Amino acid sequence: MSTHKPFITAVCAVVMAACPIAAIAQMPNDARFGFGTPAKPEDMARYFSIPPSGRGLPPGNGTAEQGAKVYAENCVACHGERLEGIPQPGLGGDKLIGGRGTLATQTPVKTVESYWPYATTLFDYVKRAMPFSVPGSLSDNDVYAVVAYVLSEAKIIQPTDVMNAESLPNVRMPNRDGFVPDARPEVQLYH
Repeated sequence: MSTHKPFITAVCAVVMAACPIAAIAQMPNDARFGFGTPAKPEDMARYFSIPPSGRGLPPGNGTAEQGAKVYAENCVACHGERLEGIPQPGLGGDKLIGGRGTLATQTPVKTVESYWPYATTLFDYVKRAMPFSVPGSLSDNDVYAVVAYVLSEAKIIQPTDVMNAESLPNVRMPNRDGFVPDARPEVQLYH
């Protein structure tokens, strides 16, 4: 009987120690530490990606012609005048177009044209992460426009096509079928 006593004492100590932690875990975030405020949906919206369906794309639109101007003002320094990228590590951005059919070769070229499966992913990435020096600073119209410019230069859309929340999800990217869909049910919530 005495051999079980230390075990039971240890179990009781662990249970008692966990009680305050469980109570704290159930408190609202702003009450746990005595500071902060609950995040609002509009605050959180910028941290979630746009799914292939386009759900969550903002209002606005843009054309390749408008995008050429946005690109010249915000993107050319890193991605080059012809979207060829600046190949010097730490000094420039990736190549954006070209490389179709290279992914299965010894020298794959991962670009928007050759690799990205959905145009909505391009919008999402540009909106949140570009330009590199001031990410998230482009207006929604500017993002639609620069995306239209990149897609047009890659010969994925026509130069006169208008990109917006309705048209962008319908763009068929060249490597869309190069990916295996994720079959997990929770992932399907985001498509």
